[in-house]
Amino acid sequence: MSFALPPLQWLRAYEASARLSSFSAAAAELNLTPAAISHQVRALEQRLGFQLFERLARGLQLTDIGRAYLPSVRKAFDELAVTTVGLFGRDHDTHITVRTPVLFATNWLAPLLPKFYAAFPHIKLRILTAIWADTSTNVDVDIRFGDGQWSEFEVHPLLREPSILVVREDTKLPEGSDRDKVLALLDHGVVHIMGCEDRWTKLLRKHDISDRKVRVSTMTDNSLFAIRLTLAGLGPCVVQRSYAEPFLKEGLTAPLTEGIEIDESHYILTARSAERTTPEAIIFREWLVAECRAGRDEASERPA
Repeated sequence: MSFALPPLQWLRAYEASARLSSFSAAAAELNLTPAAISHQVRALEQRLGFQLFERLARGLQLTDIGRAYLPSVRKAFDELAVTTVGLFGRDHDTHITVRTPVLFATNWLAPLLPKFYAAFPHIKLRILTAIWADTSTNVDVDIRFGDGQWSEFEVHPLLREPSILVVREDTKLPEGSDRDKVLALLDHGVVHIMGCEDRWTKLLRKHDISDRKVRVSTMTDNSLFAIRLTLAGLGPCVVQRSYAEPFLKEGLTAPLTEGIEIDESHYILTARSAERTTPEAIIFREWLVAECRAGRDEASERPA
């Protein structure tokens, strides 16, 4: 069966109006008049045979059918733009700005970038490393560590993994259980990463330790420096497994048999607005999501 699709400009008027809840705002974004946007949306509704918006005194509200239709329209625009740029490129190189935590950039992103440039030579990256997201800086792609609750962005999970306790290789520990080792380490100071307060709490709970407190010797705001402080002999730290792995043969050891599951993970964020998200940003997002998924699968198949 064939179905005559509505004109592209009608769909763009609908998508922008739905996102901005206003014909006037959609008109400004698409460089048209509000009357033209209203006419195109009305024509789309007549073609489909359903009302997509409720016209209110102060803006627009999607109907149930209008809300159900929106994700497919947005996805279609994204896929069309990505496929066009991915296959045909542009007549000039395009730069996108990516912000990422330092250790994610070092351990995950840097080794993968030659593969990205080989596949998409016309896309050049400006990479900003950060410890905490700086919302005052505009970026095309934002990689963040957290709970994934950023409603103003299109959010996709990248990397979720356990955290592990690491100590210097020359740290003297008892030969007993993991619980005995944790208790021995609590007799001295530990390195604590700000913003990750629950990791030591979860570690103690996992090993049924309720009558001891964690004494912090040094605090820092990032995992890389925490690892360096542990290497310097200032006490153990609890960091994500992939962050610690490069150092496990260079002075660190993971003395416990299991890690702890944490609530946070890495996510990749792009703007929800179709007009503010470039095809190149979507290409990079989809590529990195696929690469991280492949990396997780490979890691899960390695012996513990």
